[in-house]
Amino acid sequence: MNIYGSTISLLEQGLNFSSTKGKVISQNIANVDTPNYKSKHVNFKQMMQEAQSKPINSYRTDVLHFDFSSKVSNSGIAKYADYNYRQDGNGVDMDKEQADLAANQIYYNALVDRLNSKFNSLQNVIKGGR
Repeated sequence: MNIYGSTISLLEQGLNFSSTKGKVISQNIANVDTPNYKSKHVNFKQMMQEAQSKPINSYRTDVLHFDFSSKVSNSGIAKYADYNYRQDGNGVDMDKEQADLAANQIYYNALVDRLNSKFNSLQNVIKGGR
């Protein structure tokens, strides 16, 4: 019995995406003074298309269920940017990275709040509304 449908699974995938994006942004910030370092970014659209193109491993209990053949792995696609901001070939724009980090943190916190509300609702049901 699935109480919330796919909501919790989708929130989990969103948290995975946000975590991957946070790691990539952190790498960019850490390498702001590295000569010839090219900044990376995570492309959500491409990540989603890759995830949808891979079949999912599942157990069929009925002949009417969909047939899936392999498990989806969320590898976290990181693309290199092809521009330079400084003379030493470094492609990290610190202002953009900090703005992206703040936006990603807001997105992550919103997903965590939504997930907490789902679990609180479930806990309320289990306790019988007390």
